[in-house]
Amino acid sequence: MQKSVAIIGGGPAGLMAAEIISARGARVDVYDSMPSVGRKFLMAGKSGLNITHSDSFEVFVSRYGKRRSNIEPLLKVFGSDQLREWVHGLGIQTFIGTSGRVFPMGMKASPLLRAWLGRLTDSGITFHLRHKLTGMRPDKSLQFETPNGDVTVNAEAIVLALGGGSWRRLGSDGAWAEWLKQAGVGIEALRPSNCGFDVAWSEHFREKYEGHPIKSVVLSFGEFRGQGEFIVTKEGVEGGLIYTASALMRDEIDAHGKAVMTLDLKPDRALEWLVDKLSRPRGKRSLASYLEKSLGIHSVKAGLLREFVSKEDFTNAERLAGFIKALPVPLIAPRPLDEAISSAGGVTFESLDENLMLKNMPGVFCAGEMLDWEAPTGGYLLTACFSSGVAAGNGVLKYLGSTVFNRKTQTSATNTSTSSVQVSRIDTDGKNKNR
Repeated sequence: MQKSVAIIGGGPAGLMAAEIISARGARVDVYDSMPSVGRKFLMAGKSGLNITHSDSFEVFVSRYGKRRSNIEPLLKVFGSDQLREWVHGLGIQTFIGTSGRVFPMGMKASPLLRAWLGRLTDSGITFHLRHKLTGMRPDKSLQFETPNGDVTVNAEAIVLALGGGSWRRLGSDGAWAEWLKQAGVGIEALRPSNCGFDVAWSEHFREKYEGHPIKSVVLSFGEFRGQGEFIVTKEGVEGGLIYTASALMRDEIDAHGKAVMTLDLKPDRALEWLVDKLSRPRGKRSLASYLEKSLGIHSVKAGLLREFVSKEDFTNAERLAGFIKALPVPLIAPRPLDEAISSAGGVTFESLDENLMLKNMPGVFCAGEMLDWEAPTGGYLLTACFSSGVAAGNGVLKYLGSTVFNRKTQTSATNTSTSSVQVSRIDTDGKNKNR
């Protein structure tokens, strides 16, 4: 008899779990609250789909911080190299950018998603859209709110891939956290990750520099030191360099109520060079003109100095040079969760077994961003979502009494599509192919 599996959430984690499971002949139904699946995936690829990163395995797994030990086993089965292979199996080639980030040719997410959905539909997976999960009964029956009224669904196994708490308008509202907590599942509170921060700008600075990029600076916070750029917003700061350090700065604010990041506005010049330049006579030139002509500091960088350096320090060459090399910028609070690129917190790994099945709910698996992990942007977020989807899919197969594909069954399997074989091949034996 064909076994039935319900996948809740049509993002990368849920769809990957669906592909793994359907390849073994189970009946798979995918439920999503939105009118179409993969909306957050498409939004993530709007300016270029950064699918993964070309880091060495050791560097790659280090990006997951305190949850490295939980994510590493998943990546050993399905990591960056395997994800690229899988993309290639959809007929889409990838390339490595100058920063080491990996993108599909054409940069867009939509061709990849179309090819993938075509494969999934051909495999017999059924999609149920505008089905919002509202809860789960003790017997594991699922309750959905639909345009045609409430619906109850039963399945022999369930994969919850409901996303985190950011980008509510795309379907990730984090509502699941409360009812899973009530069911005895360990839940870490959802918090913004890869987020911007509030800064108490003066009205003058805000009006003049909102939307301006701050380029070629080094941000230091604790042991973190990174070079890049970010953007001044009406409320504060956001952008790649800010996101990279956001977890550390967010945790500092949570612990102590404030955080101060330090900016080197001239990372290509030594302090002594700056002191020498600033100590020289300016003649009739204003300090603003001198900063621009002699030091290349103008526009928003000059504005930052005016914002946080006193008039007295501005007239002291050594002190001003010190602020140029280490300008303290106080951060008030992270921006709201719904504005964040991703979220931290969620279902704790301590509540799950090694197959991502809830210990107190046999047959119910969790995957994707609803798990308690976080990572910086750069392809690490998507890779872990795909990887956890593979793990949950294989966990379901084990739970239902099936087996994970191996090379022997791969060659003898019948009525198996090329796409399914591709997935099974890159998921075999648990060997680390990233090393």
